[in-house]
Amino acid sequence: MKPKDQKLAFKLYLYMGALFITSLVVSNLIFQKFFYWQPFGDITVFGAPLFEISVGILPYPVTFLITDLISEIFGQKKANQIVTAGIFASFFSMLIILVANYAPAIPASPVGDETFTNVFGLSPLGVLASMLAYLFAQYIDISIYHFWKRITKGRYLWVRNNFSTFASQFVDTFTVVGLLCIFGVLPWDKFYGLIISGFLFKVFIAVLDTPLLYFFVYVIRKRFNLKIGEEITLSNA
Repeated sequence: MKPKDQKLAFKLYLYMGALFITSLVVSNLIFQKFFYWQPFGDITVFGAPLFEISVGILPYPVTFLITDLISEIFGQKKANQIVTAGIFASFFSMLIILVANYAPAIPASPVGDETFTNVFGLSPLGVLASMLAYLFAQYIDISIYHFWKRITKGRYLWVRNNFSTFASQFVDTFTVVGLLCIFGVLPWDKFYGLIISGFLFKVFIAVLDTPLLYFFVYVIRKRFNLKIGEEITLSNA
């Protein structure tokens, strides 16, 4: 690969990593707000609306789309590097929130201690639960993705994209909801409803993002003249 193309590939990897980390950190900061999404009417699951979900789930599917894209173009090692960087960024953001929460607000502060604590006070618990779930889910997603990539010899992109995401999203949803219930952030009577709603929502989004993955893979392959199953090796990353 020409030095110019190598530089462009590294920038592409860097920007995708930035989007991944931003989506992950933001999802951990906003998870305490819940909403109803009712595209199919008033359907209930275990007494709760079918899609009673946290707004933190909105940017989260982006992370799986990006890791699948990085896996496809740059390989498993580079995808794992982004996952590790995301874990570091999330724990660092948790540390900042803890310090900020203990710093007393002055009387003239637009945001007082009580408001700040109500909004961000539970974030460290949310980040911890999310990170434990995320750690399992993302590595499972990447491993299953490359398993299907080897089996299909680089063909049938939709198979590895969806099969890897379905399995990893179930692990993620089950783990994070379970830990939030154990930590007392969520009541146990919401457990089954939130798991089913969260998982089905993520599956729905995963199906929707498949055309996006095809589009981005097509554009990148065409730009770098990549064959089916071929990956870019980043010599300076």
